[in-house]
Amino acid sequence: MPEATQPAPDAEHRPTLDALQALVGEDLKEVNRLIVERMASPVVLIPQLAGHIVAGGGKRLRPLLTLACARLCGYTEKRHIALAASVEFIHTATLLHDDVVDESELRRGLASANTLWGNKASVLVGDFLFSRSFELMVEAGSLKVLEILAQASSVIAQGEVMQLSISNDTATGEDAYLEVVRSKTARLFAAACRISAVVAGRPEAEELALDSYGTDLGVAFQLVDDVLDYSANQRELGKTVGDDFREGKITLPVIVANARGDGAEKAFWRRTLEDLDQREGDLDEALRLMARHRALDEAMAHARCYAERARQALRPFPESPVKAALLEVADFCVERAY
Repeated sequence: MPEATQPAPDAEHRPTLDALQALVGEDLKEVNRLIVERMASPVVLIPQLAGHIVAGGGKRLRPLLTLACARLCGYTEKRHIALAASVEFIHTATLLHDDVVDESELRRGLASANTLWGNKASVLVGDFLFSRSFELMVEAGSLKVLEILAQASSVIAQGEVMQLSISNDTATGEDAYLEVVRSKTARLFAAACRISAVVAGRPEAEELALDSYGTDLGVAFQLVDDVLDYSANQRELGKTVGDDFREGKITLPVIVANARGDGAEKAFWRRTLEDLDQREGDLDEALRLMARHRALDEAMAHARCYAERARQALRPFPESPVKAALLEVADFCVERAY
């Protein structure tokens, strides 16, 4: 990973999703209508629970990417609407399953579905949404799209298991951590972008460019999420600050602080994250150690490098308003709430 740090945008010109949302706003309305339609079920609990998380204030970033990349590729038909909805269903299903595994009480600032309805219902409704996503993929009528999204779903599940295997293990290195991030988060970003080039019938080089853009964007996005867990307030983050620490998750800020720490500091990380023997004041101590070793700054430097790589991946595409909006997304993913 390059060590160069990309400068943060001018505070007076903070990147947003506004331009992207304006460009594909009508398409997104169709996606949202389709999501509501496909959440319908005679089993009342399904639309109740699914609707709670789908309507929970998310930015719909992944379907926005599908819609925007379709426009970038000059696509003028309608199959991208169903595919964007499919991508959002996959994402929502993984959130439901994640919250069960992590025993999370909050999701985007609201009570999580598993808190309200229990773990069993959350897992089963997640399975329902996965099934709905595959119905939408099939309706799009492209075997290649089906292959890309099916593989992405498989890799995401593997990433979840990989994360479980390194959880509470302070010997975890950066490479193992990044492998989890690429699988669990970045793979869906990549698929959401690439499938637009497929339905638009664009050359493979453009498919791969969008795949690279989505991959690096997804890594940057997750790196920042992991930083925010130790630096944002609860309202900005939509979950309890310090959740990763309390759950013993091994993220890049922890990896950096642990690697640069002395023997006593390494013992602290083993006690709090491996043994989960956490005492009053331990989160504050973790924050102090991260500040001492500039762990959050290091993780943000990595995130900015990945965001710049995402920007460079769009070089094959001609300049246009939608390309400019996608470039701004890379900056937004890094600078949000930090």
